[in-house]
Amino acid sequence: MRAMRLQHGQLRFIEDAPPPVVPADEVRIRVTRAGLCETDIQLVRGYMAFEGVLGHEFVGIAESGRFAGQRVVGEINCSCHACPTCLEGAPNHCPHRTVLGILGRDGAFADYVSLPDRNLHPVPDHVSDDEAVFVEPLAAAFRVLEQIDLHEKRVLIVGDGRLGQLCAQVLSQETGRVTLVGKHETKLQLARDCGIDVVHRASRSDQRDADVVVDCTGSPSGITDAFRWLKPRGILILKTTVAGTPPLSLAPIVIDEFQIIGSRCGPFAPAIDALTRGKINVRPLIQARFPLERATEGFALVQQQPVLKVLFDVS
Repeated sequence: MRAMRLQHGQLRFIEDAPPPVVPADEVRIRVTRAGLCETDIQLVRGYMAFEGVLGHEFVGIAESGRFAGQRVVGEINCSCHACPTCLEGAPNHCPHRTVLGILGRDGAFADYVSLPDRNLHPVPDHVSDDEAVFVEPLAAAFRVLEQIDLHEKRVLIVGDGRLGQLCAQVLSQETGRVTLVGKHETKLQLARDCGIDVVHRASRSDQRDADVVVDCTGSPSGITDAFRWLKPRGILILKTTVAGTPPLSLAPIVIDEFQIIGSRCGPFAPAIDALTRGKINVRPLIQARFPLERATEGFALVQQQPVLKVLFDVS
């Protein structure tokens, strides 16, 4: 099969990669479309020291299992469901888990991928492949709503990229006090078109008026900005993962009694429902697409220009 593999820090397109070995409780999925994520960029830069097939945002056709013959998307954490962590209701933190295209498991930038049947969700007929690719990152945005109550809170989302745009749309439906802070006028205009309040980072004062800051920058600078804008005892939601160890002073956390919450993968059901009902508009975020054979061009593009979502046509 065709696959885009990361090996020794280098991306390589392979024409004849071996197809995934499918355990008895898993399903082989024929990938039709996949999305490039900031995490994929960080993996190429050395994050997690991952080697293998990249890609965790995808839609494809299940070849067996409950949804055989149907389009599916898949939760990326593959857990044991038997250890204390799983039995306590936190399988996404299973110490034995593999993570699609990120940790110990080949991902979806390939003709085929394998996932446990329990991880799969069917895609409604009128949700397109392009939209379905967004289920996984959109679920990550919905995760914030599981973690904190936004009622009457003033929220700043820092970072106008792919995840920042999704978080802005999701959180603004829970509170009318959401502002997206970014550096790129074209990206900020996309958020304006969705009814989101926006401000350019250079124009944002140092006024500490935010109850909650959600860092979606993909850069260590997001935390620095959050400390400038959070009220004392404010909440910082961290969505950013970066390669390396960025410098960070912990003093503001102590002095201002900030609450810091890491936020990662989220629930697929509300993400699929939001796309089905048309409550979230993801189409304007798609700004480039490439066949799988040219995936390296997609990686190069997002690192050279302020592009939002890049899709790979796999089928």
